[in-house]
Amino acid sequence: MARNGKPEVEDQHIDTEHELPPAEESGASEQAPASGRVSEIEKLRAERDSLVDRLARMQAEFDNARKRATKEQQDFRDYALVDTIKTIIPVLDSFDRALQSSPEKSEFHSGVELIHKQLVDALAKLGVRPISAKGEQFDPRYHEAIEMVDTEDAEDHQVIEELQPGYKLKDRLLRPAMVKVARNSRR
Repeated sequence: MARNGKPEVEDQHIDTEHELPPAEESGASEQAPASGRVSEIEKLRAERDSLVDRLARMQAEFDNARKRATKEQQDFRDYALVDTIKTIIPVLDSFDRALQSSPEKSEFHSGVELIHKQLVDALAKLGVRPISAKGEQFDPRYHEAIEMVDTEDAEDHQVIEELQPGYKLKDRLLRPAMVKVARNSRR
């Protein structure tokens, strides 16, 4: 029987399990898409590697920036008191002069000594330390030479007298010590 003018074809059984896909039927057309896929895969791998490298670099930059910011904050906390301490040091000098000028042991002198000790202790708790000078070798990082004294009683460039004490806060110089330095010609 014919439908629409076409003869009716018997249903044939088609083996779909063993049928080849359309792209694999011709040998010439198989090579072009396969090499195109390989080059596209290589491009994607290269792009992925580039992005992974950029990510690693950006993470390292971020870590460095975070560490730098943390260090700057810590330095700020450590040295925020520098200006305040610099204004207190002359008060400490005045106490030293007051104690040197009155050698008698009166109650007033004992009170001034006690206040001086409290001030020194409070500054020490903040990290302020006096710079050792007398008897030390002259160090221009910590000492300011006011006078050179010709003498044979001390080594050359040795501090023989401290005129004004110097101070540092942790490892930062607040004020150099003003000193007299020996000049010994016999070396």
